[in-house]
This record gives sequence, structure tokens and C-alpha cells, in this order.
Amino acid sequence: MAQGTVQVTHTGTSRWRRRTGEYASLAAALQAAADGDVLTVAPGTYRENLVIERAVTLRGPERGGPGSVRIAPAEGVAIAVRSSATVQDIQVEGQDPTAAALLVEEGTPVLNGVRVTARSAAGIEVRGGARPTVRQCTIDNPAGVGVSVSGEAGGVYEECEVVAAGQAGVSVRDGAHPRLEQCRVHHASGAGIALHGEGSAAEAVGCEVYEIKGSGLRIAGRASGHFTDCRVHRTTADGVTLESDAVLTLADCEIHDIPENAVDLRSRSVLTLTRSAVRRFGRNGLSVWDAGTRVDANGCEVHEATGDYPAVWVSDGATAILDTCRVHSVPDAVFVLDRGSRADVTDSDLSRIGGTAVSVSDGGAVELHDCRISQTTTGAWFRDHGSGGVLSGCTIDSAATGIIVTRGADPTVERCTISSVTEAGCYVSADGRGTFEGSRVTGSEGFGFHVIDGCRTTLRRCRTERCARGGYEFGADGPTVEECTGDESATVGAAAEPSGAPHPFRTPVPAGGGAEIPADAEAAASVPRQGALPTGPRARAPQLEPASGGSRKPGQQAKNQAPVEQPPARPAGEVLGELDALVGLESVKREVRALIDMIEVGRRRERAGLKAASVHRHLVFTGSPGTGKTTVARLYGEILRSLQVLEHGHLVEVSRVDLVGEHIGSTALRTQEAFERAQGGVLFIDEAYALSPEDSGRDFGKEAVDTLVKLMEDHRDGTVVIVAGYTAEMDRFLAVNPGVASRFSRTITFGDYGPAELLSIVEQQAVEQEYRLGEGTREALSAYFEALPKGSSFGNGRTARQTFEAMVERHAGRVAQFTEPDTDDLTLLFPGDLPELP
Repeated sequence: MAQGTVQVTHTGTSRWRRRTGEYASLAAALQAAADGDVLTVAPGTYRENLVIERAVTLRGPERGGPGSVRIAPAEGVAIAVRSSATVQDIQVEGQDPTAAALLVEEGTPVLNGVRVTARSAAGIEVRGGARPTVRQCTIDNPAGVGVSVSGEAGGVYEECEVVAAGQAGVSVRDGAHPRLEQCRVHHASGAGIALHGEGSAAEAVGCEVYEIKGSGLRIAGRASGHFTDCRVHRTTADGVTLESDAVLTLADCEIHDIPENAVDLRSRSVLTLTRSAVRRFGRNGLSVWDAGTRVDANGCEVHEATGDYPAVWVSDGATAILDTCRVHSVPDAVFVLDRGSRADVTDSDLSRIGGTAVSVSDGGAVELHDCRISQTTTGAWFRDHGSGGVLSGCTIDSAATGIIVTRGADPTVERCTISSVTEAGCYVSADGRGTFEGSRVTGSEGFGFHVIDGCRTTLRRCRTERCARGGYEFGADGPTVEECTGDESATVGAAAEPSGAPHPFRTPVPAGGGAEIPADAEAAASVPRQGALPTGPRARAPQLEPASGGSRKPGQQAKNQAPVEQPPARPAGEVLGELDALVGLESVKREVRALIDMIEVGRRRERAGLKAASVHRHLVFTGSPGTGKTTVARLYGEILRSLQVLEHGHLVEVSRVDLVGEHIGSTALRTQEAFERAQGGVLFIDEAYALSPEDSGRDFGKEAVDTLVKLMEDHRDGTVVIVAGYTAEMDRFLAVNPGVASRFSRTITFGDYGPAELLSIVEQQAVEQEYRLGEGTREALSAYFEALPKGSSFGNGRTARQTFEAMVERHAGRVAQFTEPDTDDLTLLFPGDLPELP
């Protein structure tokens, strides 16, 4: 295709300039153009190296079709942008392996619909502090990097696609900080998205990374990333790799179909994983190495391993925290190895485990609280000296053996229940130790507690029920036993009998052999390194189809949820009476009553078999401070509880400081924790507009808002959210967050109190504190409140209360001078007790 002409449309108004003109080359057209001019390029191939230094628009013809305009020089940079120009509907071709095909060096240009086909060092390179908007662009560069962002550069990349890259699909380094939205990166080598260098950070929303020869995401060298609603799959190496003090947050993401580790962390890296799924991985789902390395997983699922490795591997002093997670359909669930390594697992489900749900070795430690372990060969195995931890409030069901303690390991097991095991509830051998307190074994086909000779185990207040071979089987040198019971015997005393004496829980061993030993305890002498399973025979649990539903069992209380046991709910009429007793707020009372009436009539219509109108219970409270917003929110929660709309009706009050963290990832966790505390009640967010400051930049408040919107949708029938703040600021907050605005049914405005209402508040305070207003004091108070400045510091009800407190203080200073004050002296407040006007 031959080179065509370029038409320039001048937008200036100066008479001496032609408004339009045609030029034989792009360079000539750019030379003649001024800021704001439009350069329309005729179809053709242009062998020019373009430098755009003015804020012009360079575009292909309206009806030219994709690829009709090709900028394809023989060498060097095809297009260099050094201004806030617009380039659209152009195909850029670069052939220089030492230079970028399209280079953005300065300004805030817009690249729209640009297709880069190159064999260059980079398809698109952004550097030097440039902040482009790159929209619907395609990069095909099998010889180098797809998109390179470096040197404090940033920009937004929307709906772009890297279809091939010989190196990283997207490379972010040297302090750059781009934002990727709805982008796709595939068929890259090295890494799909690579972040490197201190200060380098990337934010990605709704992106997909797949078909990568290497890691899907690689973050290193103190770089950080925040990925929301993204997918990483079909890589040849790890799905996500973090090393060298990297920090990454993954929220609502999916990592699947990975032949190696789904996520691999090393060298003091930190990963925050929220509401994300990891599945179909060949090695570990989460692999965490080295002291200082840490993963925090909240509300996540790890399942469907395709290899024979533990789902969560923690070693060399690393830490893994799993909160409200599900790990299922894997060979082993959690394996903690080496001194200093630890795993904290709370309110989580570990099920359908082929081998061991929790394995601790070489001095590692675990803490499991309120977890549910089921359908596994071994619930928990503490393997050797120095290994231990705490199991508290956990259940182990449908296992071969509930808990194994061997070779000097010393765990603490508190208030745990082990049921339906085929060999033993708890088995201690080979100098294992351990303390079992307040725990129960029921329905065992073997023994309940089986402790071999010489094991210094302690059992306190434990119980066994329906154990086929006996509740307790102890060796001659038995453990310490205190107040333990079984359905086959009475309570045992403070200690086991001396060596050789008959023990009250001794169950005869069948003739012809010793006590039965759980099959997977035979491998106690062999501890695997990463990825290896214990040697020796092991019966595999049946691989069942995943169960439907969430991870929490029916009726189980969520973490941080309001206590189930509460005082009885007050009748709705009583709470409404308290609302009516509040000073002023007549319009607020009408709004609340109207909402309550809608809810009550809707329930009656449902009972009558009629369709009830949908009532959104979330509210917006606007108005100045001190107008009773928090008090009304508390009463609103009580009313909804009395109507059986909310389970608890309690109020959890938070503000920006409670929701927004200091680093990437902490905000989502803080917001979710606050929401969990409010489940079944009311979450009241005061000064909610602070979550979206006008000059937000890289403010983490948006993360809090996004997290809140999703939680409101997921729990729309169980928790009420009220956002409050100044009227104008709240209007702006809702305008810039349409996802939030759509989830609130109505806005209730709290007007400022007038002088008469402020006087009523002072009178109420006086009655409550056993004071009286003397002659002329009411008139003085009215005049005082009339003259009081009503600026931004005015606090309405708070100001009234502060005024009363100031009067009491001045009164005390006056009456303290009296030798023998009478009752009137001690109770009457006079105009002279009023504070000075500010």
C-alpha cells in the first residue's frame, strides 16, 4: 500500500491560517499543525518516524477499516509522543529490537484503538512521568515486552489486549504505577504481568492473564500490586510468584489450571488474599517460604489439586493465616515445616482430604480455632519434637484417625470433638506428649484415646462415647488423667495409676497381637519435604463430589458476629416511643415510621399470600453533627430486631480510620471485619464521604467502598448499612459512587436544632442530673442559643449538652463559696451560670 496524504483541520481562529490543508507526509503535517488540530491520515503505509510534540489528534480515516493506516519505519521508534495528543485508529509497526514501536515520554496523551504489530524491544513503552490513557489497543510483539511502564510513569489502560509477547506481557518497574482495567494478557513469555523495583505498583481490575510461558504474575524487588476481580490461568510456571519484599493484594480473583504452584511466596513477601479461589494446581495451592514471608487469606477457597502435594505449604519460618476459608479435594490440606513456621487457621473447613488435613513437623506450629475437618485419613498429625500448637473448638469428623502425636511433639487440644473415626480418636506414640482438655471422642470404631507406653500426655475433663474398642487405652506408664469420663465408666481421679497397676480405662488387647496402631502412624519416622507425602501405607479417603453451599455449617455463628445470647428484644412500640421522645426531628420520625410501616405491611401481605413490595433497608443520614443520627440509627436497629427483620439489631459505629488501612490490601480486610461485627445488626459509617475524598489520587478509600458494595449485596437481607455525614458532602459521595447510591432506599435529612429545641435538650439534661432552671434562665438560654454562631463547629445537640455542662461547672464554682448551701442553692441554675458566647 502506497503512502497517502494527510489532511490537517486547524481549530484555531486566527485569520492568517488556513483551516484545512493536505500534506504529502506525516512529518510535514505535524510541523504545520498546532495544539487542538486534527490530522486525518489517508489509507497507506508511512515509512516515517513520527515525533508528536503538540496536543493534536492523529487518526485514520473514518471508513478506512482496521490496519488501513500503517506507520512502519524501517528502524527506530515508529511514533514518539511527547505531549497530550490523541492517537486513534492507527496501526503501528516496529522492527527495531533496540527500541519501542510506540513510545510515550511526556504528557497525558490518549491512545484509542491503536494496533501495535512489532518485533521491537517493547510494543508500547511509557516512561518519564507520562500518564496516558490507553483504550482498546492491541499489542502483538513476539520479540519483546508487550507494554513497558517505567520511571515514575503511570496512566490508565482500559480494555487493552496483549496477544503475544516474547518477554513479559506487561512490565512495570522503576517506580511506575499504572492502572489496568478489563485488560487481557496472553501468549507471553517470562511473565504475564511483571512488577519490579521499590515504588513500583500496579492496580488491575477485571483483567485476565492466561496462556503464559512462565508465571502469570511476578512481583519482586519491593514492588506492590492490587488486583481485583482478575483471573490467572493456564501458565507453564507458577500462577503468581512473589519474592524480595513484594506486596500483593488479590481480591475476588481466580487462579486455576496451573501446573506448578498456584501462588509461590518467598523472601519476606506479603500476600493478602480475599474472597479468592485457587483450584486445579499441580503442586501447592499456596507455597510460603522464608522468615518474614506471610500470606493472609480471608474467605478464600483452595481445592481440586491435580498433583500429590499439600494444598498449603509453609516452611523456613514463614506464616500463613487462613480465616473463614475452605480447603477441599486435595491430598493434604496444610503442611507446616521447620521451626518458626506457623499457620493460623480460623473458622475454616478442611474436607475431602486424601491424607492429612493438618501436618506439623520439624518444630513448626499451628493454631486452629473453630475449624471443621472432615472426610480425611488423619485430622491433625504433630510429627516430632518441637512441633505443636493449639487446636481449639474444632471438630474432626469421618476420619481414619482424628489426631496423631508422635516423636516428642507437644500440642494442646482444647474443646474439640472427634466423631466417626475408623481407627482411633487420638493416638499418641513414640514419646509423643500433648495436652487434651475438655475434648470429646464419639462413635470411634477403635479406641477413643490411645496412648502408648512412656508418652507423657495429659488428659483433663475429656469424655468418650460409643467407642467400639473402649474409650481409653493407656500403656503401663500411663498419662496424667484428670476428671475424664466415658459412657463405660465413672470419673477418673487426678492421675493415672502407677506403672503396672490396673488402669480403670484399660481395655483388653485382643489375643495374638499388640494394640492396634493407626495405619498412617507407621510412617512417623519419615517426614516429607515439600510436595512429598508420608511414606508407608495410607488409606485414601473417598473422593466425593463437592458439596453445595457455603463453608459455614447451618446455624453456626460467624466470626466477630454479635453474641447469640442477648437481652430479649423490646417491643417495637416501646422503641418507637423512645424515638418520639427525642427532641425535634419531626421529619426524621415520619420517615422512620413510614419505613417501618412499609416493612410491617409487607410482612402482613406475605402472610396473606400477596406480593410484598421490596423494601431496601439501607439508609443515608445527612445533616450537621449532633442532630441525633447515631441515636436514631441505634433505635432503628432495635426496631428491626423487634420486627424480626434483623437477628441482633446491635449498632457497630465506624468511620474512615476503622475501614481504610495504611497499605495495599489492609483496607479490604478492615472493611470486612467491621461488616462481620455488624452482621445481624446495623453498620453505621459516620462521615462516609471521607472514603471518597475530592482529591483521591491513590487513596485506599475506594477499596473500602468497593468491598462494602459487594458485602451489602451478599448480605442484603441480614445486615443494614447506614452512611452519614454533612448534606453537601454526602451528595457528592453518592454522586461519585453510583454503586453505593443504588443500594440505599432513601435519604433522611436531619435538620439543625432551633433555639427552642436546644433549650429543651438543656431542660432534659437538667432533669436527668437533678438540677432546675431558676428565674429568667430559660429566657437567657433562648437568647444565648439565638446569638450563638452556627458555623462549621456548631454541634447542635452536642452544643446544648456542652452548654449545660459549662453551666454546671460555673454553678459549682459559685456555690462552693457558700458556707451552708441549701437545696435551692445546690440545684438552681441562673442566667449568670451561662458561659460566654464564643
